[in-house]
Amino acid sequence: MSEVRPGGFLIIIGTFLVGLTLSQLPLPVQFEWVRPEWVPMILIYWVLALPHRVSIGTAWMLGLTLDLLKGSALGLNALALTLIAFLTLLIHQRLRMFPLWKQATMVMVLVGINQLTFHWMQSIAGNTRDSLMFMLPSLVSALLWPCVFVLLRSIRRTFRVT
Repeated sequence: MSEVRPGGFLIIIGTFLVGLTLSQLPLPVQFEWVRPEWVPMILIYWVLALPHRVSIGTAWMLGLTLDLLKGSALGLNALALTLIAFLTLLIHQRLRMFPLWKQATMVMVLVGINQLTFHWMQSIAGNTRDSLMFMLPSLVSALLWPCVFVLLRSIRRTFRVT
């Protein structure tokens, strides 16, 4: 049986803090539409890797933190990330067996669901755009998924997070 290292929780929190920081970095206006969704990608990885440690409750707290950082209505990101965590938990055993390119396709779908949920909730609140450009981050996130996956897996293995 593997031992649970107490520092593993700090590594997971650290990766989420890096994702929150990357999601808030200023970009030129022309690149704002293609900003990868760092927080959902990191959440998907940790739910895939350690579903017993990172789950729906973590997604909810992470979403509330993201709502506070972005200044959006409280609960929008929390709902979207909770949905992503739930869907990832449903398919995590199958998704682990996929090659990276198939995982990237599923990440595109999951981040797309995240984007659609967030956009739908914003339209209910009255803050919406008439373009489908809000879906571009899901494509960019899918293209970056192999790099994110390999980086987070190496961090998890280096620090023996279980």
